[in-house]
Order: sequence, then C-alpha cells, then structure tokens
Amino acid sequence: MSATPPRSRHPLFGRGSWPEVSRIGDVLRTETVGGALLLGAAVLALVWANTPWASTYQDLAATKAGPHAWHLDLTLAQWAADGLLAVFFFVAGLELKREFVAGDLRDPRRAIMPVAAAVGGMIAPALIYTAVNAGSASGSLSGWAVPTATDIAFALAVLGVISTHLPTALRTFLLTLAVVDDLLAIVIIAVFYTSSLQLVPLLAALVPLGLFAVLVQRRVRSWWLLLPLAAATWALVHASGIHATVAGVLLGFMVPVLHRSDGPAPGLAEHFEHRWRPLSAGVAVPVFAFFAAGVSLAGAGGLGATLRDPVTIGIVAGLVLGKCAGVLGATWLVQRATRASLGEGVSWWDVLGLSLLAGIGFTVSLLIGELAFGAGSEKDDHARIGILAGSLVAALLATVVLRIRNRHYQRLCAAEELDLDADGIPDVFQQQDSRPPH
Repeated sequence: MSATPPRSRHPLFGRGSWPEVSRIGDVLRTETVGGALLLGAAVLALVWANTPWASTYQDLAATKAGPHAWHLDLTLAQWAADGLLAVFFFVAGLELKREFVAGDLRDPRRAIMPVAAAVGGMIAPALIYTAVNAGSASGSLSGWAVPTATDIAFALAVLGVISTHLPTALRTFLLTLAVVDDLLAIVIIAVFYTSSLQLVPLLAALVPLGLFAVLVQRRVRSWWLLLPLAAATWALVHASGIHATVAGVLLGFMVPVLHRSDGPAPGLAEHFEHRWRPLSAGVAVPVFAFFAAGVSLAGAGGLGATLRDPVTIGIVAGLVLGKCAGVLGATWLVQRATRASLGEGVSWWDVLGLSLLAGIGFTVSLLIGELAFGAGSEKDDHARIGILAGSLVAALLATVVLRIRNRHYQRLCAAEELDLDADGIPDVFQQQDSRPPH
C-alpha cells in the first residue's frame, strides 16, 4: 500500500509578506475608486440610452476623430475600446509581471492557486455558454468567450458598497485571479477574434517595441522618448488586424521589475504602475464603460425577447454558474492535489463568496462581445444585457454570502491590526517572516 502524501505546510489563502500586503492594499484602494467611477459611467450610459435623447448618445459614440491617412479615423467608441483599454492592459501586464517576478507569486506554491482558479473560471463559463447555444442560430457560438472575464474594478466596487472586511489574503487572491484572467482574455482575443492578419505592420511593430524594450531596460523614463514608441507600437498592431490592446500587454511585459543593484529606488515597473494605474482606473475603464454599456432595453423585440435569447441566457449562466463552479472547483482540486490546509480563519464559504464575485464580468466581457458579434448588432445588444444582468445577479449572490461572513472578517482584521509597533508593521507579519523556511 502506498503511503499517503504528507499534507502541505503551505496554507492556501495564507498571509503574504508585509511589503506585498502593503502594496496590494494601495492597488486595491485605487481600483475601488475606479470601480465606483466605472459603475457611475455605466449607469449614466444605460439611463441615457433609454431616454428620449438616446439618439444623442448614439451620435456621440459614432463621432469620428483621428487621421484618415493613417487609418485611425475611429469613432469615439472605437478609440475607447482600442486606445484607452490598451492603457488598462498595459497596467495589467505590469501587474502580472511584477507578481511573478518580485511578488509573492514568484513562489510556485502561491502562484498555482490563482492561476488554476483563473483557468477554471474561464473554462467552465465557456462550456456552459457553448452548451446553451449549441443548437442556436448561426453566429451565436462566436460569443463563447464573453462570460469568461472577471472585472476587478467592478468587483472591488461591490466590496466597497457592501462594506465587507474581507481579509487581505482573499482580496489578493481575487486581484491576482483577475489579472491572470485579463492576460488569458487578451490571448483569446488575439487568437480567436483576429479576423484578418497583416504581417507587414505586425513585423514593423517589432521595431518600436524593441526600441522601447531597450530604453526601459536601461531605466530610461523620459516620456518624450517612450510615449512615441508606445504609440507607434499600438498603431502598427492596430493596423495588423490584431486587437490593439495586445500592444498594451506587450509593452507592459517589456518593463523591468527588479530594482537597480546600486540603489534603493523602486523598479521601473513599480514606477510606471504608480503613474498609469490612476489613469487606467479613473479614466480609461470608466470612459470605455460609458460607451459600451449604453444599450436600449426596449430594442430588438423588447426586454422579454432579449432575456429569452440563448446568447443572453448563456452569458448569464456562464457568469453566475460557470464562474462560480470553475473558480471554486479549481481551488478545491488544488487543495486536494497539494493537501494544503486553508489559511487561518478562512473557510470554503469564503471561497464560495469570492467565486460568485468573480462572476462580475464587465469591461473585458463587453469588449469580447463587440468583437464576437459586431458593435451595435442585435446580438451585441443582447450580449451587453446578458453581461449587465449576469454581473448584477453574481454581485447580489456574492453580497449575501460575504455579508453573512462579515462579522467573522471583522474579527480577523482586528487580530491583524493588534500589536502595531512603532515601525507600523503588525507583529503577526514579523513573526511570520522570522520563522525558518520549511
């Protein structure tokens, strides 16, 4: 009889290091404010699109700007989706690289759980959507990836509204899952939603991208050098037929993370993230949400017909059921495979709440919906309503679970805040860091 493998001493949802916990806290505060702006922009667009002045909203979204000679005479809605979201994905690329190079996730034992949860949280919704739309009208299956995304800003805005004292380890898990989710989404966009590929501009994009990489590796911060190269990379990727947001991720991956060996200054990735995250969370994502969320609820046969459409049903089921099943199931499989215990004070009810919260798909889901069905099409309108409805249901269910557990979270947070020394670092982190490695 084979021996039972020993239980892992590394707990799931355990406390991270104090520098990482502190940094994550700063990131989450920025994203929470951005989430509130995102919600406000989405509500404004939805209300405007269902008033007698809806035509003015459509006219604004269809207003063109940009040089025609460079094939960049895009509508404002296209500039928001192709241009501003590139800033969002640039920050996501910086965050993901930093997490795996210098963050707690450089430890494979910590990285495996959010990565597995992100993968599971994309596979399950895609399978559910495909099952619902298997016998539907032509073109419906192209939206299989719509319910696979998690919107971290929207999710954190919900946490802010319900005032839950979610422990840092759980918030970090949610943030990391969403960042990995964003990277997987951009891969899906590049592979499955590129209708035509122009090799010449794609190869040409390697020139400014390479120059950008050389400069940032030399720690050059001069905006007048870097911004033109980034803009040229974006424009050439856009001209190649690949969605231009891919350029944002590629540029983010070029930026070095680690500090210089000859000084204490922060790494360039941290510097850029500090500068660009407020623009991403406070401007880029809310403006995109404003132009993407304005859908008429009375159009295309009325709301009843829309809610009966398999596209809408598949998206709602994917976000609410698929995301929850995928994230929760993948986390459980990791726990069974590694025989790791849950972190102190964490239960599977907490994982269920986070899994439901991951079903809040908005920004990237709206983007994929436009790419899958065509902006302004009937199916795209149905997809947008499905995204809004599914995200709302997921948020309400997550609120119920997390509010029930909130008194428990308050006790955990109070315990972490006890015994603060003059250095401002809770003793629990200092004791943890002083333990010898296993």
